[in-house]
Amino acid sequence: MRPPLSIKGVQGDLKEKKYNCTELVNFYLGQAKKLNPTLNAFTTICEDFAFEKTKILNEIIQTNPKAFEEFPLMGVVLSLKDLFSTKGIRTTAGSEVLSDYIPPFSGTVVNKLEEAGAIIIGKTNCDAWGHGASGENSDFGPAKNPWDTSRVPGGSSSGSAVSVSAQMCMASMGTDTGGSIRQPAGFCNLVGLKPTYGAVSRYGVIAMASSLDTVGHLTRFAEDSEIIFNVIKGKDGKDGTIKDQYKENKALNIGIPKEYYGLGIDREIVELINAAKSKVKGVKFVEVSLPHTRYAIPTYYIIQPAEVSSNLARYDGVRYGKSRKAFGDEAVRRIMLGTYVLSGGYYDAYYLKAMKIRSKIINDFDRAFEKVDALLTPVSPTPAFKLGEKNEPLEMYMADALTAPASLAGLPAMSLPVGFSGKGLPVGMQLIGPRFSENVLFDLGKRYQEATDWHLQTPNL
Repeated sequence: MRPPLSIKGVQGDLKEKKYNCTELVNFYLGQAKKLNPTLNAFTTICEDFAFEKTKILNEIIQTNPKAFEEFPLMGVVLSLKDLFSTKGIRTTAGSEVLSDYIPPFSGTVVNKLEEAGAIIIGKTNCDAWGHGASGENSDFGPAKNPWDTSRVPGGSSSGSAVSVSAQMCMASMGTDTGGSIRQPAGFCNLVGLKPTYGAVSRYGVIAMASSLDTVGHLTRFAEDSEIIFNVIKGKDGKDGTIKDQYKENKALNIGIPKEYYGLGIDREIVELINAAKSKVKGVKFVEVSLPHTRYAIPTYYIIQPAEVSSNLARYDGVRYGKSRKAFGDEAVRRIMLGTYVLSGGYYDAYYLKAMKIRSKIINDFDRAFEKVDALLTPVSPTPAFKLGEKNEPLEMYMADALTAPASLAGLPAMSLPVGFSGKGLPVGMQLIGPRFSENVLFDLGKRYQEATDWHLQTPNL
């Protein structure tokens, strides 16, 4: 048994009783148990939890003729980045500090997924606290790219990307603060959605940088991404940033920001994206300029560590978790950097100046969206790099150069597969839209995937 790759495909099989939810979970658990020792995608596999859920769903399918209408994620087997609070299931944030922590509640998104019929198969590995662009900063060892296990899968939602790419599950929830969903999607041949800041509740998700954090997901299909987004979006009364301001327009003009194609971008990536442009029918491509793009990384790595230093202050080991001595090197680095830029005498010189530049980056996007409906850019300057290749922190931080600007501006962005490098490594393109224009991204993504089959390619494992 090898189920279809899409949500509608699997649900069609369940309707036709080709298999039931228990058999479906058996397939994905088999994949996880076989491949996880090599790929290190999961920190926790929830076998008993998943099978208990299948009993409930099998009964609903048998007795409710409207089961798939009332439960839009019926039978969808998914994983959760280990930043999502799950009642009764270990939640580590990829850190030794929380290695034994079992939350007494589940977050909003987890509850919405379960209520919609999803089956949680496990919690996925990630850079500790979400601090990383490669997956190598996990205290539980790095996840490995299923397309080439000597390479990184991207971070910080590393295990999430690996679990979907290696068919250990159908979709995975992640978080994206500076590129942590989009880059792993690009490196692992997946669709990765970072929603608009304020579109999806973060209640019950371990915070990294509160003015940047978003909750999104990784799938194979843009259509599946849309299905999941429509389940998880919206107000819950627990996250004060949430708004409902969605736009229904379609993209007619797509901007090509020239600054995104000159930051040391691998020529293979540019060529693949240029080829992909011809597959998006019914749109006009227009060159635009985002002049403050080059300041995005220094701006991001002042604002984000400042907020990290504040958010990690709560983990003191007094009420739960281990002492602060268990923090890894990258967490310590960001706490120290954030504390420094917020300290007396340096706040104006660093943090306040970074906030002013952030406003200029936002203004660049606003001006561009007066002319175009979306932007098309690379996701990463290079395909997936070797494990251990980027030893210097600044070199690693530059991996976010093309994803951090949209994060600073709070914009929705989606990574889509556009082909493979000469070494057989996946390459992604990034679509960026105005605030609350997720429907524009889904429309473009679906149209592109109807004309291509890159997303159907799977690693040889």
